[in-house]
Amino acid sequence: MQGKNMHTCKNLHRLKPLLLMLNLIYPIAMAEDALTSFCGKIPIRSPFLNSNSTEPSLLHRMIQCKSQKLYFRTSLGLFPVSSVNYTRKFLTISHRACSSSVHYVSPLLLSAGFPSPPLPNSLVLLNCSTGRHPMSPFIRNCTRFHGCGASSSEVGEQPEVHRSCLLVDDLEKLDVGFHPKDLNCSHYSQSHRSSSHEKYEGYELGTRISFDIPDHVPNPCNECEKPNGNCGAGLRCICHPKDCSKCPTL
Repeated sequence: MQGKNMHTCKNLHRLKPLLLMLNLIYPIAMAEDALTSFCGKIPIRSPFLNSNSTEPSLLHRMIQCKSQKLYFRTSLGLFPVSSVNYTRKFLTISHRACSSSVHYVSPLLLSAGFPSPPLPNSLVLLNCSTGRHPMSPFIRNCTRFHGCGASSSEVGEQPEVHRSCLLVDDLEKLDVGFHPKDLNCSHYSQSHRSSSHEKYEGYELGTRISFDIPDHVPNPCNECEKPNGNCGAGLRCICHPKDCSKCPTL
């Protein structure tokens, strides 16, 4: 009987380090779970999760979860978010492969007030009937593009060249007032580079918005009160221009 008790004590002694580790890990895991939420399958955590009610983050107001679908919130409307990269600090707004130019919203308006994303956002212009050559060196003819009606989510695989297709490699070089109709393009696709490798010409659908910014933005509504100031779509004031007087100073 005494031998069994000694054997039991030895087993308990061996389990002490494991029990100690569990006591340390479990509270940490609980704390991480408490700081993470989900909208559908997309995790929501700092800086979007408003964990401190006394000092709310400006960033938590730029997204909205509606019917378990995540949206980028602007005064121009809600734009669906397909993913959030917390390591490189950007979110990706999803887009269809071929959108009518009638519904065009400049990605530059969506990213106004934000820093540049890790890789540039691009714009594919489709069914362009203009007889003029591209106006600038950063607007060129498309190559290796699927075209409208393709099932793939990637831009750039086929060797066939579509003369009615134009590509803007870096949207930041484009004027914010540009519209696909300026080049008589009936459709467009918003995209971003899928690799920084110079020889890799792959593009993926979507617009990336960087949120790699300081938590503190002084007097965010001052820009709203200026003529042509950034409001709503930019980070400087995430509210409708009419509501700027109610927008808190952070």
